[in-house]
Amino acid sequence: MAHRGSDLPILILGAGAAGLLAAIFAAGRGRRVLLLERTRDGGRKILVSGGGRCNILPSAVDAGRFVTDSSPNTLRKILSSWPLDEQRRFFEEEAGIPLALEPETGKLFPVSNSARQVRDNLLALARRRGVEVRFEALVTGLEPPTGGEPWKVTLAEGAAILASAVIVATGGLSLPGTGSDGTGLGIVRRLGHTIHETYPALTPLTLDPPRYAPLAGISRTVTLRAPGPKRPFTTQGGFLFTHRGYSGPAVLDISHLAVRSRQPIHVQWTELDAGAWDRLLRETPGTVFSLLRRHLPDRLAEALLQDAGVEGDRSLAQLRRDDRRRLVEALADHPLPWTGDEGYRKAEVTGGGVALSEVDPRTLESRLHPGLFLCGEILDAFGPIGGYNFLWAWATGRAAGLGAGS
Repeated sequence: MAHRGSDLPILILGAGAAGLLAAIFAAGRGRRVLLLERTRDGGRKILVSGGGRCNILPSAVDAGRFVTDSSPNTLRKILSSWPLDEQRRFFEEEAGIPLALEPETGKLFPVSNSARQVRDNLLALARRRGVEVRFEALVTGLEPPTGGEPWKVTLAEGAAILASAVIVATGGLSLPGTGSDGTGLGIVRRLGHTIHETYPALTPLTLDPPRYAPLAGISRTVTLRAPGPKRPFTTQGGFLFTHRGYSGPAVLDISHLAVRSRQPIHVQWTELDAGAWDRLLRETPGTVFSLLRRHLPDRLAEALLQDAGVEGDRSLAQLRRDDRRRLVEALADHPLPWTGDEGYRKAEVTGGGVALSEVDPRTLESRLHPGLFLCGEILDAFGPIGGYNFLWAWATGRAAGLGAGS
């Protein structure tokens, strides 16, 4: 733990979502806090999130939707340290950011629809609590205490800063343009921490050659399914055809299975399942295409007919059993062809990271190095689209700040 009597600062590496919360809560304990950020302004993932609106929180939380290679029980303990209603109260009452529910998605956004307000208000709150913020400060090394000496942080220009405790909130590898380059992962690995294999998560999928490029711009609400390494994975939500493949919330949520284990993905294009489609194809008058276009955009209907090898102008009454079976599969259990992904460049989060068993779930203090705290994306956990990953950043940042400040 940090030494209360020390006049050395608590040093926080990274002024993103987790780092800002860590700074706010560490300073709230009356401690001297120095926040180091490699970019010139900080909080860049906040700024680009939600299309510039910042989906601060979900309106409900299911811990089972988080993905980790660590203990799910440890993950739940960490999450429960700061319940959703308390997080919302903090943003509205302490950070001065009123929130509004987007009913169709269940997401909570600032009433202002401004991600910049979120970043600026958190930064202002940190400064009001006495946090010193230093931008364009690139950390290159971190040395633990030896022989009663304090923590030592080395900057790129060669300067060294001594600290009573260090909180690493440097993020992962996703969206490198925001300043995430894996520096923190390298630092904690050199300190002996176990890093579960990292991979891009919540990233668009690609298809080469781009067979469905003519469908680019078409969006649907779909159901996606994959076998999953432990149990079948199902997600429902927006699906978008792109010039290079597929995106949208449902695709992003299932992408980690594609990235990690090349799992096959199947699509149900409408709310109708296989049984419902089979009945419609048997009982509806008219042509195949006339039925499909009632439920699907014309271009998508044509593409699925081509995939199924069924002529759209054929009468439904004359549809052979094999044709009907292939068409039902194309509509309700379509194997989605993909060959790759957009990687960290477009990934919203990093999968993998520091094993959760190596931190105290209450304080996020390292079990290997007292006085070292880890929070945010550097830890081995991520959630689905919809505010889950900010919720993780806020909760872990707060826990680390309180732990270091005690």
